[in-house]
Amino acid sequence: MGFWLIRDAVLVLALGPFIYYALTLWAGILHFRRKKQGLSSTRSDYTPPVSILKPVRGLDREAYENFASFCRLDYPEYEILFCVSDEDDPVVPVIEKLQQDFPNRGIRLFVGAPGIGASSKVNKLCRLVEEANHELLVISDSDVRVEANYLRDVAAPFADPKIGAVTVFFRSLIPGSFGATLDASGSAVEFATSALLAQRLEGIRFTLGATMATTKERLAEIGGFRELANRYVDDFELGNRIAARGYRVELACTPVWMVYPRETLSQFLRHRPALDDSGGSRFAFCHAGRALRNLIPGFAQRGVPDAGRVGAAGSRGAAGLVAGPAARCRECCGLAFQLFLRPDLLARA
Repeated sequence: MGFWLIRDAVLVLALGPFIYYALTLWAGILHFRRKKQGLSSTRSDYTPPVSILKPVRGLDREAYENFASFCRLDYPEYEILFCVSDEDDPVVPVIEKLQQDFPNRGIRLFVGAPGIGASSKVNKLCRLVEEANHELLVISDSDVRVEANYLRDVAAPFADPKIGAVTVFFRSLIPGSFGATLDASGSAVEFATSALLAQRLEGIRFTLGATMATTKERLAEIGGFRELANRYVDDFELGNRIAARGYRVELACTPVWMVYPRETLSQFLRHRPALDDSGGSRFAFCHAGRALRNLIPGFAQRGVPDAGRVGAAGSRGAAGLVAGPAARCRECCGLAFQLFLRPDLLARA
C-alpha cells in the first residue's frame, strides 16, 4: 500500500514540470503568432537620439566583431560609450581600433569608475550615465552582437509613455564545442521560455542583460544605478524596480546574438558555478529552487531564479535527484527553442 502511495505522489509531482512546459509552449506559440501577424503597435519611425553604454572588462570571443556590429546600425543619431576599470585592460586596444575604423561614429572610452558598490559593472554604468549625452539609454553586454535594425526595434516601444524599459531575447553563436552548446541550450530555456510565460501570466517585470534599455528619467525614479551597485543581478533589479513604479517592460521584436566562448564540458562544469556565485554548500538549496520552479510556473520571475541558476553544473544531495532530470529536459527543450528562434543556427555555429 505504501509503495503505491509513494508512486502516485511522485507521478503527481511529475505533472508539475509537464504543466510548466505546456504553458511555456502555449506562451511561445502566442508570442510568435502575434509577431508574425504584425500586431505590434510600436512605431518604427520613433528614433530619438540614443546613448549605448558598454561597461567592459577583458576580451570576449570575437570582441571586435561584436563591438563593430553596434557601429553599423541603421539609426540616425547615437553614440557608443565604453568604460573599463584599468587602462591596461586588453580590451582597450580593440576599442581604440574601433575608433580608428569608424571615425564618424561617436565612440568614447572612459577609464575608471567610482567605487560605489561591490559590482564593478554597475560602478561603470554609474559613470557612463553621467557621461551620456542622450536621454534614451541602451545597455548591452560585451559578448552581444546585433543586426542593423537593432536600435530601431529597441527604441520604438518608448513612443508609448507607459513603457519604462525594453529588453530582448538572445540567440546563440557557438564555436561548436560541447560545453558552449550545453550552456547555450540551457540558457535559452532559463531566459526565453520563462520570459514568455511571465509576459502572458503577469507581464514582464525584469530585463535581460543582453539589452537593458530605459531613459534617464525612469532611471532617476528608481534612484539610478547607484541603488543597484550592491545587487548581484542588476538586470533583474532594474526591470523589477521600474515595473514596480507602474511602467511596462516590453520585449523588442528582434533578438540579439550572444557569442559564447569555446569551452569543453569540463570547462563548462568548472566555470558555471563560479559565474553563478559558487559555494558548494549552496548546491542543495539551488537545486531545490530549480525543482520548485518546475512545479510552480512563473516562480522564477519573483527573485528565486537567481538562486536556482547557481550550481547549474551538476546535482548534489536529494534535492539534486529531483531537479537533475528536469534540468536536463530543460536543456533539451532549450536547444529546440534556439532552433525555433533561428532555424539556421546550427549551420552558422
